[in-house]
Amino acid sequence: MKVIEIAEFGIAKLTSVERPDPQPGPGQVLVRVRAVSLNYRDLMTVQGHYNPRQKLPLIPLSDGAGEVVAVGAGVRRFKPGDRVVAIFAQKWLGGEPTPAARGSTLGGPGDGMAAELVALDEDGLVPIPEHLSFEQAATLPCAGVTAWNAVVEQGRVRPGHTVLALGTGGVSLFALQFAKAAGAQVIITSSSDEKLAKAKTLGADHGINYSTQPDWDAAVLGLTDKAGVDQVVEVGGAGTLARSIKAARMGGTITIIGVLGGNATELDLRPVLMKGLRLHGVFVGPREMFEAMNRAITTHRIEPAIDKVFERDDLQAAFEHMAAGRHFGKIVVRM
Repeated sequence: MKVIEIAEFGIAKLTSVERPDPQPGPGQVLVRVRAVSLNYRDLMTVQGHYNPRQKLPLIPLSDGAGEVVAVGAGVRRFKPGDRVVAIFAQKWLGGEPTPAARGSTLGGPGDGMAAELVALDEDGLVPIPEHLSFEQAATLPCAGVTAWNAVVEQGRVRPGHTVLALGTGGVSLFALQFAKAAGAQVIITSSSDEKLAKAKTLGADHGINYSTQPDWDAAVLGLTDKAGVDQVVEVGGAGTLARSIKAARMGGTITIIGVLGGNATELDLRPVLMKGLRLHGVFVGPREMFEAMNRAITTHRIEPAIDKVFERDDLQAAFEHMAAGRHFGKIVVRM
C-alpha cells in the first residue's frame, strides 16, 4: 500500500512510499482510508515543532475516514462495508484524559491516517453520520470534537447565551455551528471581511475585523451592552488571551484551545479574579463525546465547512495552503 511518510522534518520532505498491507488482528478493523483532514497540530508535526523528538519515520495526520474492508477475530461493532471515522486518542473512550490516552493519539506519537489502509482497534472508530461524505467526516475527530467539548461540555451554552469565536479555522467554525444549534448568539472575528461574510452564511450574528478594529474586545463589549460574552472560544493563546478576558462577562468561561498567537505571556490575573472567570484548557475529547456530537450533527443536519479538497499527491500543497493561513474552515485530502 502507499503511505505518506515524514522521514525528515519539513513540508518539502514529505515522501510517498510503499509499505506492506496491514492485517487486522483480534479486535481490530481494517479500514480503507478515503479522506483525511489537516490540523494545525499536523503542520507543526511535519515541521518538527510539535515534538522535535518524535520518532521517525512517521505516517502523519490524525484525522481520517473510510470504509471497513475486513475485521479481525472477536470484532462486534463493525462489519465490512461500514463507513467509519477514527477517534483522535485511540485509548480514550470516556471520562477524563489520562497519560495513556494522550499517548494513543494518531499522527504522533503513533502512525496516523495518511495511508491507503490502516488497522485500528474497533473501539477507536465511530460510525459516520449518514448525511456526511468521507471528506466531511474526516474533519470531525479533532476540530469537531474539540469545539463540541468547548461549547457544549465546558461552556454549557444555552439559548440566550452569547459566544465569541476567534478566527475562522476549523474549530471556530464548528463552535459557531454548535452554538447556533444550541440557540446562542455568536460573534466571530477575522482579518478578512470576505471570511466574515462567509461566517454569517453559517449563522454568525456579528463579525469583527480585528485588522481594522484591533481593539476587538471593546467592539465585543459594544455588541453586548458592555456585559461581555458568556463564552470565548480562545484559539489564539498568548496573543489574544488578555483581550478575551476583557471581552468575557462576569462569571464567563474562556475555553483555551490553541496557541496560534504564541504560548507564553505575562498575564494580569486581577480581572480573572474580579470577574470570577473560568479558564479551561480543552484537549479534544473521548469517544463518548464524539458519539454525542455525531447525534447532534445528525439531528441538526450540520455540515462541516470545508475550504478546499486536495488529492493525495498534492499533500505538500495542502500543508502550504494551511501554512499561508488563508483558508476558511477545514482543509481535506482525498486518499
